[in-house]
Amino acid sequence: MTLEIERAPNDPARKELNPLLKLALELGPLGVFFFANARADIYWATGLFMAATLAALAVSYALTRKLPIMPLVTGVVVVVFGGLTLWLHDDTFIKLKPTIVNTLFGLVLLGGLAFGRSLLGYVFDSVFRLTDEGWRKLTFRWGLFFLALAVLNVVVWKGADAYLADPKAATDLWVNFKVFGIMPLTFLFTLFQLPLITRTTIPDEKTETQPTR
Repeated sequence: MTLEIERAPNDPARKELNPLLKLALELGPLGVFFFANARADIYWATGLFMAATLAALAVSYALTRKLPIMPLVTGVVVVVFGGLTLWLHDDTFIKLKPTIVNTLFGLVLLGGLAFGRSLLGYVFDSVFRLTDEGWRKLTFRWGLFFLALAVLNVVVWKGADAYLADPKAATDLWVNFKVFGIMPLTFLFTLFQLPLITRTTIPDEKTETQPTR
């Protein structure tokens, strides 16, 4: 049995998850992380976060027989940095994880553009049909956004450590930002891209060839 990673956006063999299930698989591990940290500490939260992330990947693969690129890369980084956090009993590694993941995504997207490749159609599991110009602009914007998130994670993490005397309170603030800050920012950024997506969407051939009455 071969391991399928990501199919091209227009591949007819491509299987899609139900949108609500896909959202649950993406947000579920974050919810586990938040509640475990609230009930116990960052180390319990990290261990359960790792388990929930792997479980979400397993369910996604079982249903679609492929592993989306972004969740797969995120899962690998979660396991590596989560494992280091538990092994060394140092939460620096799990707090660094969002910066590593977002930097990697940002550099891959911008690096692809440098070589004339707009990788967003594969990275985002996209169903949009955009012009080449649309993909280039969207890829550039998301590349910069990921790098901005990478920097923002460090600012919140280090800022909390500097201004809150209680390490637990500082960690809780960072966890709240990770769970309740990054997602709304990403949602708002996505909304701001809708005009570009609408403007550069390739019209459906069926609508172009409608017979006149």
